[in-house]
Amino acid sequence: MTVALTGATVAAETAEGMTRGVFGYPSLFLLVFIGALVPVVPTGAVVSSAAVVALHEGQPVWSSVLVLVVAAAGAFAGDGLLFVLGRRGLESGRPSRWWHRLRDQVSPELLDRSRRQLERRGATVLVLSRLVPAGRLPVLLACLMARMPLRDYLRGSVPAVLAWALTYQVIGLVGGAIFPSTWQAVAVAVGLALLVTVLPLSLIRI
Repeated sequence: MTVALTGATVAAETAEGMTRGVFGYPSLFLLVFIGALVPVVPTGAVVSSAAVVALHEGQPVWSSVLVLVVAAAGAFAGDGLLFVLGRRGLESGRPSRWWHRLRDQVSPELLDRSRRQLERRGATVLVLSRLVPAGRLPVLLACLMARMPLRDYLRGSVPAVLAWALTYQVIGLVGGAIFPSTWQAVAVAVGLALLVTVLPLSLIRI
């Protein structure tokens, strides 16, 4: 419930910012970037709400393209920085406290499964990790432990963040197409985005 309320609040603030013009796009980038580093901001809901506002603007095609590019860029930058920080923590003489904190967020079973997927599919597994709820961090850790070069990780991240941003943008466009009111469409888009994120996690826990 707390996550849902937070998602609605953040999405509403992002939508309000985007109605003011170009200043909303830096906010979108920053929120997605922070969400990639700290999994508190519901970035999927943010992207979906931004897509709704773009659809209701005077130039929906151009605005939608900007939402896709900015959201993907924020996710790419956040994932890349997280990978660099993780590699530094792992390769230091003694793994840092930050590395252990990151490592403790993933169960051994999930990490082992991610490592096997990485061995079979290589960097292409990054695309699936971005689309599967709670899949990004285990795969990132698997890449770090496999000593994947930063260049290879970033190369695999490009289609991953584009697919992720496009998925949540489509969710927002569906909500925007159903309701003529921007705020009604934002509410529906946020609900759908949170459902796509939270429901699979609940089923996994069961």
